[in-house]
Amino acid sequence: MFKINHPMWKAGIALMMSALVWSGWTSNTEPVVEVPDVVVVTGKVGSQVGDEAPEIAMPNTKGKEMKLSDLRGSYVLIDFWASWCGPCRRENPNVVRAYQKYKKAKFKDGDGFEIFSVSLDSDIPRWEAAIKKDGLDWKHHVSDLKKWDNEAAAMYGVSSIPMSFLVDPNGIIVAKNLRGIELHRQLDKYVKSF
Repeated sequence: MFKINHPMWKAGIALMMSALVWSGWTSNTEPVVEVPDVVVVTGKVGSQVGDEAPEIAMPNTKGKEMKLSDLRGSYVLIDFWASWCGPCRRENPNVVRAYQKYKKAKFKDGDGFEIFSVSLDSDIPRWEAAIKKDGLDWKHHVSDLKKWDNEAAAMYGVSSIPMSFLVDPNGIIVAKNLRGIELHRQLDKYVKSF
């Protein structure tokens, strides 16, 4: 017969709880925001701050190919998301507010602000419905409809969504994983006037 109030049971339960906490079971697993004070340009193509952003060329909802490089000269938020992703859908209102606030702003060294949304969807009607419902009224929405096998997600090392990369007018990644007010703070650093 087992007695739960036995000292050995209490010690065992305490040890198990300590192990769970130690292993990170209760820790936050979201990617860390990367916003360095100074961006050191690495001279290589990659997905780290300071790297040149890899080219993304994928079809939009109508099948027309769109390229990230077509937006050179502007600040660009590359936003990885999906219609089936609850955290993405909850972050979308913030992304919409940022687009509305900064799309016509004058930047210190760029021609404006654009969003290049990369969807990890596999179903065009659901993807289109989410774009409409969430009010994502910018032009650049792309997907290869391969969900987690998305080629752009692989190039950028995306292992969870939402995930974002802020790219400067020269195509250099200047910040990663911007959410909430942090997206606005970063864009404010580059704005000359509204």
